[in-house]
Amino acid sequence: MNAIETTKLTKYYGKARGVLDVNLAVDEGECFGFIGPNGAGKSTTIRALLGLIRPTSGQAKVLGIDIRNERTKVLSQVGYLPSESAFYPGMKVKDILKLSADLRKKDCADETNRLCQRLQLDQNRKADQLSFGNRKKVSIVCALLHNPRLLILDEPTSGLDPLMQREFFTIIKERNQAGATVFLSSHILSEIQQNCARAAVIREGRLIACDRVETLAQTQTKRISLRGNISLNGLPGIRNLTETDDSWHFLYDGEMKRLLQTLAAGNVTDLSVTEPDLEEIFFHYYENGGEEK
Repeated sequence: MNAIETTKLTKYYGKARGVLDVNLAVDEGECFGFIGPNGAGKSTTIRALLGLIRPTSGQAKVLGIDIRNERTKVLSQVGYLPSESAFYPGMKVKDILKLSADLRKKDCADETNRLCQRLQLDQNRKADQLSFGNRKKVSIVCALLHNPRLLILDEPTSGLDPLMQREFFTIIKERNQAGATVFLSSHILSEIQQNCARAAVIREGRLIACDRVETLAQTQTKRISLRGNISLNGLPGIRNLTETDDSWHFLYDGEMKRLLQTLAAGNVTDLSVTEPDLEEIFFHYYENGGEEK
């Protein structure tokens, strides 16, 4: 069964574009990445999946259930971590967490205490006294304390220091290995690469790619660094060119033979050809739209 399934999911805000004809399928039990720059439509898609907004057209099913018809049943099995959270001022952390458990009509005290200990979260602090990072920790515990079948995480690590980010993903990996489905929305590509097997890329409201992460990362592009006296004018396939003194750094997706001919015509004193990192690979999806899928 698919944990998440959308069919031509479309949302307009008046005349403004939200998402357009999003067809998405996430297998139950997988850790799935949802990639896109800010404003691409990630949060709109998530809000439609949770029934927080009504689609203009199309359909969304979560855990096999139509979100429009049985929203309460869906949300009882979902843990949602929004990119930003707001809490009632004056409430202590422990009261917020108990309220979250009570709304789900479950005794989550033991799991709440375990999560707070792992995330170093003081339950006696008041919400309006918390830093952004500690408010994020409260949101994480609220999303996880009832051991949901599906975790929907929207930019989950913003505000967390590197040690807490590592602990957070350790917890998420444990939940996934125990059978929970993870839907991880992020613009931080390294998080997707390290934690997800498959991912979808969304740009300007449309899905433009969906495949295994290593397949999406396959490219003919190389990162070139060279030093010497040479002219690169007119050489096609160069992107992200930076030049300092007698050195050049750029991404190259043109013909390697033509590059070597150009270099041979100059005076190259040093040359390095390496694989680009994932963020550089995905640049063509963000900038040019990639291939329509």
